Amino acid sequence: MTSGLGRRDPTLAAALRYARANWPVFPCIPGEKVPATKHGFLDATTDEDKIAWWWRRDPQRNVAIATGRPGPDVLDVDVRADGDGFTALSRLRRDGLLDGAGAYVRTPSGGLHVYFTGSVQGNGRLPAYHLDFRSLGGYIVAPPSQAHGKRYELVSHREAQLAEGQLAGGQGGLDWAAVIRLLEPRPERSFSGAAGARSADPSRLAKWVARLAEGNRNDGLFWAASRAFESGLTDLGELAEAARKTGARRRRNRSHSRLRAATRRPAFRCYASGSRPPGSGEPAAAAAGAGTRWPCPFRPFLTAARVRSGGELT
Repeated sequence: MTSGLGRRDPTLAAALRYARANWPVFPCIPGEKVPATKHGFLDATTDEDKIAWWWRRDPQRNVAIATGRPGPDVLDVDVRADGDGFTALSRLRRDGLLDGAGAYVRTPSGGLHVYFTGSVQGNGRLPAYHLDFRSLGGYIVAPPSQAHGKRYELVSHREAQLAEGQLAGGQGGLDWAAVIRLLEPRPERSFSGAAGARSADPSRLAKWVARLAEGNRNDGLFWAASRAFESGLTDLGELAEAARKTGARRRRNRSHSRLRAATRRPAFRCYASGSRPPGSGEPAAAAAGAGTRWPCPFRPFLTAARVRSGGELT
C-alpha cells in the first residue's frame, strides 16, 4: 500500500525512505517549517502506515526528521542579512571536526544542513557564528521539502557515514562541545604557588563573560563564577555586572542569583574543574555507538550540484 502511494508522491516516498533508515519523521505545513501535527517532533515516527496516512491527508506537506539518536545530528549553517556561517564552517573543516559528515543539504536560504550520525547531545546555538546544532529534542526539514518556492537539495553524501553506528569508535558524529571550544575558547587556566593552587583573575573572567554569544551566556556565567569561587574569590560583583551588560539575564538580581547558585550547587567543583564546556551534553564520539546498518535515505537525491562560498564543498 505505501509503495504505491510513494511512487505518486515524492515527498511521501522520501518520508518512507527516512523511516526505513530508522529516522523518525513527521509532516510540516506545506512550504513551511511549522509542524502539521499537534506535538511536533514528539509525534515523529517510523511507522509507515501512520506516515502514509499523514500524506494522504495533504500530499503537499513538507517532511521533517526528528534529530538525535536514532535520527541524525545536523549542523545548520545559516545565511542571514547580517552574515553567514560559512567562515565558521571552514574553521571546523580545517580542524577536522567535519570529517564524519555524511551529507550536505542546501537549504532554501542558501545555507547548509550538514548531517552526522545521531547522538544524545541535545541542541545548541552559536548565533555570533550563524551556527545551530540539532540533536536530541530538535528537528530539521529535509529534501525534497520546499520553502519560499525553493527546495531543500542534497548536494553531496557519503552513504557509509549515514548508516547509524557503522564507523568504529563512534566516528561519523559531530562533537558540539569541540565546536564550542574551537569558536569560543575559555580563558586559559593559571597556576601559582608551590602546590600549584588554582587562581583566577576576576577582571579577565568578566571580560570573557562579556564576549559570550547569546545562547551560551548563562552556562558561561556559571562556569566563570565557579572558577572564581574555587580560587577563593567571594566578591563576584564584577562578573554580575558583565552578565548584566551582555543580557545574560534581564534583571540584575537574577544575575546575582545565578552566581549564588554557582557557589551552593554541590557538583559545582567537578563542573568547574572539568575539561568539557558547560551544557555540552554527551560527546558525539561516546554517544553514536554501534548499531544496525540502515539503507541510505539520500541515494535518490544525488545531484551534480556543488555548494560554493569562497570555495567548493565536496
